[in-house]
Amino acid sequence: MSHEKCLKHVKTPCTSVAPSLVRVPVAHCFGPRGLYKRRFCAVCRKGLEAPGVRCEVCELHVHPDCVPFACSDCRQCHQDGHRDHDTHLHHWREGNLPSGARCEVCRKACGSSDVLAGVRCEWCGVQALSCTGTPGSSPCPLPQAHSVCSAALAPECTFGRLRTMVLPPACVRLLSRNFSKMHCFRISESTAPEPGEGDDSVDGSAPAGPGREVMALESSKQTLKIFDGNDAVQRNHFRAITVPRLAKSQEVLEVALRAYYITEDPQGFQLQALPAPALVGDTGASGKVWSGGTTEEEGSRGPGARDVPSIVRIPEAWIIRALPRSQEVLKIYPAWLKVGVAYVSMRVTPQSTARTVVLEALPLLGRQAEGLKSFQLVEVLMGSRQVQRAVLADEEPLLDRLREIRQPGASSLRPPLWTGRGEARPLVLCSACPHSPQTSLRQMSQTRFYVAESRVVAPRVSLFVGGLPPGRSPQEYSSLLDEAVASKAGLVSMSHVYSAQGAVVLDVACFAEAERLYMLVRDTAVHGRPLTALVLPDVLHLKLPPDCRPLLVFVNPRSGGLKGRDLLCSFRKLLNPHQVFELTNGGPLPGFHVFSQVPCFRVLVCGGDGTVGWVLAALEEMRHRLACPEPAVAILPLGTGNDLGRVLRWGSGYSGEDPFSVLVSVDEADAVLVDRWTILLDAHEAGGGEESVADAEPPKMVHMSNYCGIGIDAELSLDFHQAREEEPGKFTSRFHNKGVYVRVGLQKISHPRGLHRALRLQAERQEVELPSIEGLIFLNIPSWGSGADLWGSDSDSRFEKPRMDDGLLEVVGVTGVVHMGQVQGGLRSGIRIAQGSYFRVTLLKATPVQVDGEPWVQAPGHMIISAAGPKVHMLRKAKQKPRKAGTPKDVRADGAPAPDGDSK
Repeated sequence: MSHEKCLKHVKTPCTSVAPSLVRVPVAHCFGPRGLYKRRFCAVCRKGLEAPGVRCEVCELHVHPDCVPFACSDCRQCHQDGHRDHDTHLHHWREGNLPSGARCEVCRKACGSSDVLAGVRCEWCGVQALSCTGTPGSSPCPLPQAHSVCSAALAPECTFGRLRTMVLPPACVRLLSRNFSKMHCFRISESTAPEPGEGDDSVDGSAPAGPGREVMALESSKQTLKIFDGNDAVQRNHFRAITVPRLAKSQEVLEVALRAYYITEDPQGFQLQALPAPALVGDTGASGKVWSGGTTEEEGSRGPGARDVPSIVRIPEAWIIRALPRSQEVLKIYPAWLKVGVAYVSMRVTPQSTARTVVLEALPLLGRQAEGLKSFQLVEVLMGSRQVQRAVLADEEPLLDRLREIRQPGASSLRPPLWTGRGEARPLVLCSACPHSPQTSLRQMSQTRFYVAESRVVAPRVSLFVGGLPPGRSPQEYSSLLDEAVASKAGLVSMSHVYSAQGAVVLDVACFAEAERLYMLVRDTAVHGRPLTALVLPDVLHLKLPPDCRPLLVFVNPRSGGLKGRDLLCSFRKLLNPHQVFELTNGGPLPGFHVFSQVPCFRVLVCGGDGTVGWVLAALEEMRHRLACPEPAVAILPLGTGNDLGRVLRWGSGYSGEDPFSVLVSVDEADAVLVDRWTILLDAHEAGGGEESVADAEPPKMVHMSNYCGIGIDAELSLDFHQAREEEPGKFTSRFHNKGVYVRVGLQKISHPRGLHRALRLQAERQEVELPSIEGLIFLNIPSWGSGADLWGSDSDSRFEKPRMDDGLLEVVGVTGVVHMGQVQGGLRSGIRIAQGSYFRVTLLKATPVQVDGEPWVQAPGHMIISAAGPKVHMLRKAKQKPRKAGTPKDVRADGAPAPDGDSK
């Protein structure tokens, strides 16, 4: 850490802006701008008071204008054919630790709320006594250490407390040459402007480092726009610096280099003034230079002002140029992992080619016994958003390649005003600056050269395509795709067909064709229905550790207001992002497909009762395709009712608990069985003629886990559902949702329906006489309507005691809205009608029906409810152990300070 006034004396860059310290370059996935309190930018190390951005995969937080300077040092979450390895090392991230964090080695405080301090591994889980925090503080989910102390830890990472739940990166393969990391991790791209881009300094290029704050400048200072290359000039991306008007050339150049985090010797660079369009001809003809706006004596004026007169107009835009070099010292990295050798340094001369560099580097890397033809030189651009690779031709002059990057078009420019040597040269400005896109000094610092084996990697990309018409044959799906996107038969094959869901998985043997299909499918609709395209990884199930039981996470971001979005980001960081799926992007099917060969896994569903039912229905349809046909399912309740979550002890709703603690609870949960039921909907007039049968809808089947309601209960759910569809932005809180339920219910009080006259009920093939009711409800769990006990606790000799795994349903009636309110208030229970395993309901007219919170209007006909075969395995949260007598409320039984959730 450093004082701001001392930053100019810092010589060693931090890891966040030093590409040379990156072990394996991996691009970041920056999300939309947001407010992140008590967080610091990893580039400029200042607080994020203004809206900042964060990586959706790691804990990197930066200012929007600092994004271009962030290193591509994100977590490596899969094998992509570049520096793949089975041993996983710690991935350290500096700062943004809780203030009470303790060092894993020396046990001293290593976190700070004032500056970036300490480091932590972004893969490891919490250890027994590693990071306890302070009473009342949030638990720190990852082991932490001082930067110096981290060297004393073993380099291998074991994934810590969550090691059995994490999908190891060495067991995931994804060849993603033409796809960004946002596509690989199925992260929705924001429509907001790209960080670091804008039209001017205020919006897109905030002042760098010491000059970030925009304020009224003193008359003795001036703000200059600094560009780092022709690409920045073309895009109008600059960094603003503030310097004294009497500053010497060396001082101005050093400030400009610091603005771009360039730590090389300033003597190798120079500043070239960019003319204003109206002054190009005049200034170039006169040859006058900026003297700092004064006529004082030599030594006090601006650099280079000794030999030329002063002028009135002062250039405000400057471009940094690298001086021509007759040779370079280049770092050559091995494309394979080699212990003890990160890179070798070599001198590059005008005679050096890519072939000679490889020839000289092989002995230094211990591969001299192998033939030269087996290797090639690869140029890697380590951008913060994307890592790009290009193979250099054997005879390509390497020094020319470096000059092209460092000083594009510099030969056509006149000598600059400011140089690192403090030389005074007349400034003659060119009339037009040659543009060479994608070239800048920053690009040079982010460019790395690898010696790689010349092996041909067979391209193979798995594309999931959803939204197709269900119930078609593979040949029909192939014809539909050929007509819609014109897929190439020789490069594209159909590996999996999910006819019931209307989805297929394509194997594409060409990177360019895979990218074309991906982009085209996303903009295509078939029969008026938009298609979904996802890039899916391959799980190498044979390489999974014996004790590995990875967690497959489904999150519905529309549930729980904005909490679903936050949970998506948190679980991507705590686990492997390849095991976290957003349900609004393809549904549950892509997740089950990716995990289809995993021998043992668990599932976590984050959403309401409807979301849980959706995932369980998909699991039922996919069961015969899974190597683990009966994975246990846990629930993180995000909905309004959350009745199944209440029964399984996951609570009435998520209220911001630590996501790490949630994962630990899932790992410690007990497996229980829950009955599943199928409802056959045969919609046609009971006893009607042939004409009514022909006009009716075809039979369909739905699954049920919680309850099925007919009548007033379903009518209220349907009105609520329609109101939410009309104005989804208002339904972001559980309290507001329940208020809408109450308002809708009050409107239904004075509308009798006589449901008992509109349907007939058979239980175990025996006719059941119905009392005067307005609603009929079939219960599978002892919770209804946000935790109400509709069946009641009174003993009854006519019925068995209800259980959610007894293979029986309980049938209860309600007399109206007032009766429902009394049940939810605990004043009375429902009317017990029947209990059994097989029911037949005959609807004499169109009636509202809801199953697990999903309502619709069912046409007249039959509803047959029966057991769905195998019971589903659910995870029930373990009971919290009682606190020992005399144990303080804010201290756990093991003596460690308790986080927020443990002291309740």
